[in-house]
Amino acid sequence: MSRPQTSKPLAKSAKKGFARSPIAITLSACLIVKNEEQRLPKCLESLKSIADEIIVVDTGSSDHTVAIAKKYQARVFHFEWCDDFSQARNYAIAQAKGKWILVIDADEVLEQSAIAILQEVMKRDDCLAINLLRSEIDTTQSPYSLVLRLFRNHPAITFTGIYHESIDQSVVALQTQEPHWQLLNVEVPVLLHYGYTDNEIQLKHKYEFAKQLMYKHLESFPDDSYMLNKLGALYISSPQDRDRNLGIELLQRGLALIDDPEQQKLICCELYYHLGLAYQQNEDWELAKSAYEQVIAIDVPNLVKLSAYLNLGNIYQENYQKEAIACYEKVTQIAPNFAQGYFNYGIALKTSGRFTDAIAAYQKAITLEPNYADAHQNLGVVLMKVGYFPEAIASFTRAIQLHELQQNYETAEILRSALKEFT
Repeated sequence: MSRPQTSKPLAKSAKKGFARSPIAITLSACLIVKNEEQRLPKCLESLKSIADEIIVVDTGSSDHTVAIAKKYQARVFHFEWCDDFSQARNYAIAQAKGKWILVIDADEVLEQSAIAILQEVMKRDDCLAINLLRSEIDTTQSPYSLVLRLFRNHPAITFTGIYHESIDQSVVALQTQEPHWQLLNVEVPVLLHYGYTDNEIQLKHKYEFAKQLMYKHLESFPDDSYMLNKLGALYISSPQDRDRNLGIELLQRGLALIDDPEQQKLICCELYYHLGLAYQQNEDWELAKSAYEQVIAIDVPNLVKLSAYLNLGNIYQENYQKEAIACYEKVTQIAPNFAQGYFNYGIALKTSGRFTDAIAAYQKAITLEPNYADAHQNLGVVLMKVGYFPEAIASFTRAIQLHELQQNYETAEILRSALKEFT
């Protein structure tokens, strides 16, 4: 999520920004990279139909990253790494010739179905910058986030922050000086982020690297709620109670430093959400519920609040409370293509004895994600309860096949043993 908020609507007579260089093209895509030969092709391929130029700033690759960038006709520059992401970002955007700049990372892919929307939004004379909805692939936390990555090539817009760098401060400052500028949200997925799919060793390296740079940032800016939020979120992802409690302290401190919640909605949203996660891990159910309810009450796009509804439902379900049904139903309304929402909805309906509705929910989850082994398994259980034995056996059989394909051998064997009793 990013920090500044959407302004009020503006009349069409707004002034345009001034680019760093003569404008000859519409959109420049800017990346900073190092040793990204595995992911870079997919990222660059996704930009071909919208970016007029691609700028790749390499910070010291020893693999084929630079060669791949050149293969995609990117303009390649070299930057000596200095433990400061904002400096590298600013060097990259300084090379841009386009009217607009899209900042993207090698582990992200531009969603092709969103291109037409982006092209339309960039035609608005009053728009300064755009929050993009990002899908977090295989994350254990929130499946969506808002990131401020598309903005006018305006000399006043620059990145700040050693880590988790952003243009937020410069956008707020520019809007204060020139209030006609608008900050907009695109509320359909624009970026697909694959950073959470790294293996355990890579994730551990990222964890330590991120922690080091965030502490370095906080030495200079100790009252930065945004960075306190990010560092707190990092600590609560640790299985150690000591780290999680430190994370809670950092998050609470970040909240206490918020002086204008209305102007810092997205930071508040993240702070409360991460507190909810930490309290949930500690099984402090009431504190967790309160934190998630705070997220839900904030006026941000519903997709950003999706995980708060989901996790609140999980707490109610954990404590066998019927309120879980309403939470999961809201999840399916917000994200009708989110299979896990229907799966959890099915669990709550089954717990309440609404077997027919539970069957429909599991079937919807399977339609959206045919290889959802747990959905096939749970569907089998409910079908068995209502006496549809042949259908139940078919569901269990498919679940066993999928569990084995996904190397969940112990679960597959338990299911196979149970199924023998019915055949």
